[in-house]
Amino acid sequence: MVALSENVAVAARPQVARRAAPSPVGDRLFRGAALASALLVLLVLAGILASIAYGGWPAFQTFGPGFLVSGAWNVGREEYGALVAIIGTLASAVLALVIGVPISLGVAIYLTQLCPGWARRPVAMTIELLAAVPSIIYGMWGLFVFAPLFARFVQIPVSNLVEGMPIVGTLFYAQVPSGVGVLTAGIILAIMIVPFVASITRDMLDQIPTVLRESAYGIGCTTWEVVRHVLIPQASVSIIGAIMLGLGRALGETMAVTFVIGNANRLSASIFDPGSTIASRIANEFNEADGLQLNALMALGCILFIVTFIVLIIARLLVRRAKVA
Repeated sequence: MVALSENVAVAARPQVARRAAPSPVGDRLFRGAALASALLVLLVLAGILASIAYGGWPAFQTFGPGFLVSGAWNVGREEYGALVAIIGTLASAVLALVIGVPISLGVAIYLTQLCPGWARRPVAMTIELLAAVPSIIYGMWGLFVFAPLFARFVQIPVSNLVEGMPIVGTLFYAQVPSGVGVLTAGIILAIMIVPFVASITRDMLDQIPTVLRESAYGIGCTTWEVVRHVLIPQASVSIIGAIMLGLGRALGETMAVTFVIGNANRLSASIFDPGSTIASRIANEFNEADGLQLNALMALGCILFIVTFIVLIIARLLVRRAKVA
């Protein structure tokens, strides 16, 4: 009877399925597929860079290092230089960061610390929807709606106010207050990068352990002190990454900038005056370009690629320093 009971008990136990031994063939296939994916991305990237460098090599060979420091762009005389486009690209991107980053951080902090619960989701969805708006829509809105208002209510009054002043008058005086210019492009780019920087920063602030905030509030810290001394340091690495992502978007933006920057090949100390970027010049002239002009445009594309790569390296260095700190 005892033996029978033991047999019944053993039979009643749930049978645990034995885990099959991992197949070395499947593991090798997985490793090979992962390696092939990584190599494919590298090959595509190398192919793009090689094709652009090959197309732009005649321009580099013809003009030499002077191509980088020359402001000339005369199709009839076949004189080309990248200085105006490079400065316009950097200036518009820096203005976009100066305007957009504080707004993005403010949005992220408001959503995570100050926004009421019932309004958090609608506000967050509204911010994220800005990222889905096509860039050409931003450009059309900037040209037909924002630029006239900007010229009427900002450029003309400010130009009349600062005219004749030593430094401010140079930076903020518009010779022809049409509304388009480097600052206008910077503002439009700032609007375009806000969703990316704000969304990433908000997600990172949400992932900070609640115990850190509660501890700070428990010892009498204000909301500003919690944000300044607890949240920002904890999320500094991710914030730097988000800012660099926004900078990359600003450097490579084409259609929106083409609409509102004015596309003038001239250097001006005033941010109200029209200018040009690498992307806008390529977009304006690529369809009709031929010969040395096409080579010069390809060289501009190669320079933009290198500038973006340098920005990526700087971002990696900043992130590494933030991690060490």
